[in-house]
Amino acid sequence: QVQLVESGGGLVQAGGSLRLSCVASGTIFSINDMGWYRQSTGKQREVVAVVSSSGGTTLADSVKGRFTISRDNAKNTVYLQMSSLQPEDTAVYYCNAAIRTIRTGILTWSNMWGQGTQVTVSS
Repeated sequence: QVQLVESGGGLVQAGGSLRLSCVASGTIFSINDMGWYRQSTGKQREVVAVVSSSGGTTLADSVKGRFTISRDNAKNTVYLQMSSLQPEDTAVYYCNAAIRTIRTGILTWSNMWGQGTQVTVSS
């Protein structure tokens, strides 16, 4: 069974930095896109950053120049380096990955989510 486990969230002052990590584990044949999403209170979940299996990245306009996404394919891990954090970055951050795995004996793609990690930025 495949799962994603995030770590690295916490409380930080405005202007500070945090690094989130997300590790995929289980029966994994390959991983396509990996990404980070966030959801703040009363708002819909939004994409923050995505990295392809070849390393190409896409970032939301609101975080460009402040956040960097990267991945280590050998470790099935994706990172989100967040700098110059602002109170509006406060949210639960979720890891997402498209993972090729086996379900009921069939090789298939699964869109997986982590449990989320809280990031709180104080002013």
